[in-house]
Amino acid sequence: MLGPPGAGKGTQAVRLADHFSCADIATGDIFRANVAEGTELGRIAQEYMDRGDLVPDEVVIAMVMERLAEPDCTAGFLLDGFPRTVAQAEALDHRLAELRTPLHAALNFEITEEELLRRLAGRAVELHRSDDSEQTIRHRLEVFAIKTRPLIDYYAHRGLLVNVDAIGPVEVVTKRILDDLLDQNRSGE
Repeated sequence: MLGPPGAGKGTQAVRLADHFSCADIATGDIFRANVAEGTELGRIAQEYMDRGDLVPDEVVIAMVMERLAEPDCTAGFLLDGFPRTVAQAEALDHRLAELRTPLHAALNFEITEEELLRRLAGRAVELHRSDDSEQTIRHRLEVFAIKTRPLIDYYAHRGLLVNVDAIGPVEVVTKRILDDLLDQNRSGE
């Protein structure tokens, strides 16, 4: 799942993982759990997240590759928050080739900056998230534009990109995603 912070990836990941009966691998949740537990990874991740920066590729790649080896991933999985850079995407491609597990789609959540700022500001207040202050939000959007947007081209070139209109009620966006995936599957046959 690709898209800027606040686009609804986490919300939709839970719904889609339930729909497809597969594992939902959310790097943000893994980072936050490590922060709460006070692990070394958690301390490192917290420094980056508080600034709105991406956690270094080597840390994220190692963590996600370890997670993909867990038994609940054998029936399939959905990645929320990974990959975020082309280097991470290439590492994922290498690992999936080893596992003989094809990547079926990369969902790109499209949303206006105005809607993003509204959502993230609301989430910061509601969840008391230190990575959702206004200054950090703007920095995260800049980081996304520079480091993550190249993934859109990467997956478009591979024929895996599915653009999703991420504005609207949760149920409506979920239906759009499922319809878009069905259309992509039909065109790929």
